[in-house]
Amino acid sequence: MKKFMGKNFLLANRTARMLYHEAAASEPIFDYHCHLPPKEIADNRRFANLAQVWLGEGNYGDHYKWRVMRANGVDEKLITGTGADPYDRFLAWADTMPKLLGNPLYHWTHLELQRFFDIYEPLNRESAPDIWKAANEKLAEDPDLSVFGIFKKFNVYAVGTTDDPADTLEWHEKTAAAKDAGGGPATATKVLPSFRPDKAINIDKEGFAEYIAKLGQASGIKISNLADLLNALRSRIDFFDKHGCRASDHGLEYIPFETSGDGSTGAVWEKEAGETFVKVLSGGKAETRAMDSYKTFVLVFLAGLYAEKGWAMQLHISAIRNNNTRMFKILGPDTGFDAVYDHPAAAHLSGLLDTIEAAGKLPKTILYSLNFKDFYSLATIGGCFQGGGIPGKIQLGSSWWFLDHRDGMEDMMKLLANTGLLSRFVGMLTDSRSFLSYPRHEYFRRILCNIIGVWAEDGEIPRHINLLKQMVRDISFGNARDYFGK
Repeated sequence: MKKFMGKNFLLANRTARMLYHEAAASEPIFDYHCHLPPKEIADNRRFANLAQVWLGEGNYGDHYKWRVMRANGVDEKLITGTGADPYDRFLAWADTMPKLLGNPLYHWTHLELQRFFDIYEPLNRESAPDIWKAANEKLAEDPDLSVFGIFKKFNVYAVGTTDDPADTLEWHEKTAAAKDAGGGPATATKVLPSFRPDKAINIDKEGFAEYIAKLGQASGIKISNLADLLNALRSRIDFFDKHGCRASDHGLEYIPFETSGDGSTGAVWEKEAGETFVKVLSGGKAETRAMDSYKTFVLVFLAGLYAEKGWAMQLHISAIRNNNTRMFKILGPDTGFDAVYDHPAAAHLSGLLDTIEAAGKLPKTILYSLNFKDFYSLATIGGCFQGGGIPGKIQLGSSWWFLDHRDGMEDMMKLLANTGLLSRFVGMLTDSRSFLSYPRHEYFRRILCNIIGVWAEDGEIPRHINLLKQMVRDISFGNARDYFGK
């Protein structure tokens, strides 16, 4: 019988173990898409206890854990923490753990206990008091458990935060200034903003006009028409680029694709998009086709700017948000009430990429879906737009959110190998709000090495160790470093 989550966890044979321990394990981490708060990075935050670092507080925390705690019957006050004792919240999580067998959270939680706290005992109600005491002592005293210490311990080369175009990026500036000054606490990790313009695109959402005013203030441009908006977005892209931005990110329920009423993509389209923008900005209503036409026009415009800057464009699709209206009103967004969407993707993705490509302005693009049914469409349509001398220019993104478990990662990588070039894959990202999430890269790398190790020992690929080691090094880190150009 194998030891629970021992040295060779998830590594089924000798080749897999060699690839992981001798090649993948020591590679730096490029966490190119996450939701870590830039202020907490700049402040080099330390955490008071396990409940705070694992579960968060208020309406900001790990909604993966919050969902399963609700499913386990835990009282909401112990989940989101309003007025609750931290130890009681930790016990609620400890009580949930034995019910999580088969869920990736079980593995992630124990990897975090092992890698951060040298605790190898399974977490449950009986072990909880000793784990609480030992872990909290390390959180208070160990220099490896400040934010910068965590980055150093896990050899984090760079992180890509997720930032609104109207953001001042003051915390990125503070982090960069500390690094440049050389004295006092600083991190060698690159902390890069990512441009997330969803609020400027989502013309159908409440608060659109108020957001456009905020964007205008940030850019110094009074926005009263579409030309003003495009100038403001261009200005903010220039600003983000100066602060090291290498990627945009778009969270889309579905991929919009509508051109003008007569099907054209020229001046008529821009005129109609401008009319829709002014109408909604002044409090009017627009039909769905007109709003999707506006969204498509702005996406195509932005893609051209990303191409000029050499940025990557990330498209995250197929999440249906805030399904539980009652809880949304209490807690707000991103609190565990989102789910997988099943909107058709292929035709709209094809039309969008083709329109951008026809203008000669298609940037490097990463395509993610929360619904596995979309993966073959994303991979094969993306393959139609490779080229320009850029290896892996159009990427099938890493298994994301509800799919970043062992089965999801294995299926995604095998699908990519079957339809394209697994060896050019830019690899894992955490998409996380937790500073303790870096062992998820280890989890991914073990799964990757096991796939390749099984292929090699089954005679499906050559057991050319140097070739295979370079492949896992590239997917673990090198491809992402080269793709994002940092």
